[in-house]
Amino acid sequence: MRVRTLRTVVINAAAVVLALVAGATRNAAAALPPGNTVAQWNKIAEDTVVGSGAFQAEGFIYTAYASRAVYNAVVAIEGGYEPLDATITAPAGASVECAAVEAAYRTLRYYFSSFPVLVANLDAAYVEALSPSNLDGCTADGGAGTGVGLAAANEVIHNRTTGPNPDGRVMPIGVSSPFPTLPPGPGVWRLTPPFAAPQTPWVGDVRPFVLQSQDQFLPDPPPSLQSDKWVEAFNEIKAYGEATSSSRSQVQTNVAKFWSASVVRQYNRVGRDLAAARGLGLLETARLAAMVNLVGADALISALHAKYHYLFWRPVTAIDPSAVTTDGFGPVPGYDDANPATVEQPGWRPLLTTPNHPEYPAAHGVITSAMAEVFSTFLGTNQIGLDVRGFDPGGPAGNLNAVRHFDMPNDLRHEIIDARLWAGLHYRFSSVAGVVLGRNVAKYDLKHAFQR
Repeated sequence: MRVRTLRTVVINAAAVVLALVAGATRNAAAALPPGNTVAQWNKIAEDTVVGSGAFQAEGFIYTAYASRAVYNAVVAIEGGYEPLDATITAPAGASVECAAVEAAYRTLRYYFSSFPVLVANLDAAYVEALSPSNLDGCTADGGAGTGVGLAAANEVIHNRTTGPNPDGRVMPIGVSSPFPTLPPGPGVWRLTPPFAAPQTPWVGDVRPFVLQSQDQFLPDPPPSLQSDKWVEAFNEIKAYGEATSSSRSQVQTNVAKFWSASVVRQYNRVGRDLAAARGLGLLETARLAAMVNLVGADALISALHAKYHYLFWRPVTAIDPSAVTTDGFGPVPGYDDANPATVEQPGWRPLLTTPNHPEYPAAHGVITSAMAEVFSTFLGTNQIGLDVRGFDPGGPAGNLNAVRHFDMPNDLRHEIIDARLWAGLHYRFSSVAGVVLGRNVAKYDLKHAFQR
C-alpha cells in the first residue's frame, strides 16, 4: 500500500508540473532532436550548456552533471554497470525512458534556473517528451520511471552542490575568479590580446568526478627558457603560427581553424553519431555520454589546475613583449626571454585569437587525447574509425560543417598537437604535455568507473 501511495504522489506531482509547464510553453516550438531518448537529452544538455555562454572547461562540468544523473537513472533500472556515487534503486517496471527524461530535465533546470530563455527551452522539450505522441505523460508505469529520474537528479545536485562536500563550483557561468600569481618576469603569463579577464581559474579547484585530486597527474614543469627545447619551440611557432605565416600551408591553416570549434559540441556529437551508427540502446548510450562528459570534465579540471599552477606565458607574449598591456600582472612592455638564441618580433600575432588562460599544458591536447582514449576504450579497439566535425572557414560562425576522419586514437593526438601549433596558440611541448595528461586522466577514470 505504501509503494502504491508513493507512486500516486509521483504521478500527481508530475501531472501538475507537466500541466503548468505545458501552459507556460504551449506556443513554443519543441521538436526533439534525433536519436533515442538519452541521445535527445544529451543534445538538449549540450545546447543548454553552450547556450549559457559557458567556457569549454566549465561547460564539461555542467554536461557531466546531466550525464551522470541520466547514467545513474538508467543503470538503476537496467543494471549492467556500477552507478557513479549513487544509492538510488528502481521499482520493477519503471520506464527507463521516463527516468532519462526526468533526470536530464531536473538537473539542467536546476543549474540553469537563472537563464529564462534556456529554462523556457527546457520546459518546451520536457512537454514534448511527455506528450501523447511520445511518452504520454510517463504515467503508464505508475510514475516509477519519473521517480527514479527525479531521485537521480536530486542525488547529483546534493552530492555536488548542496550536500556536505560541495565540489567547489563557486562562480556564476563565464565569470573569472582570483588565483595565486607569480612575480612578474620572463616566462610568466600575461593577459593576451584582446585582454579578456582570466578564464575560469576556479575550474582548476573543482572536485573531480572520478579522479582523486586535481593534481593527480600534474605534468612536469615547462622547459627552461635557456634550454635548446625552448629555442626550438619558440622558433617553430614563430614561423608556423603567425597570422600571416608563409611557412604554413592552406591545408594546415584549415586544420588549425577546424579545431577552433566548441569541444563540448564536437565530442558530444561524436558520441551521438557513434550511438546512432551502432544502434546503441539507452544503457550503452547513457554510458558513452557519461564517459565523454565526466572524463572530459576531469581532464579539463586537471588542465586548468596545471595552467594556473605553472602560469607559463603564451607565444604572443614571448615573441612580442610589446603585446602586453596594463593588465595588473606586470610592467609594460613585457619581458623577453633573455636567451640570445631567440629573436623577438614586434607585431607578431597568432592565426587564431589566444584564449584568455595560461599556456601550459594545452587544454585542447588534454581534452582531445582524453576523448581518443574514451572512444577507443568504449569500442574496445584502436581501430576507432571516427568522423569528427569541426569549424569550416567557409561557413557561418560556430558551425560544425567540416568533417575529418581519424582511424586511430593517436591520429587524433598527433593532429591536435600540430593544429594548435599552426594556430599560433601553443608550443609543441605544451600540446605534448596536454596529450599525456589527457590520456592519463582518461585511463584512470575509465578504470575506476563505468565498469560492470
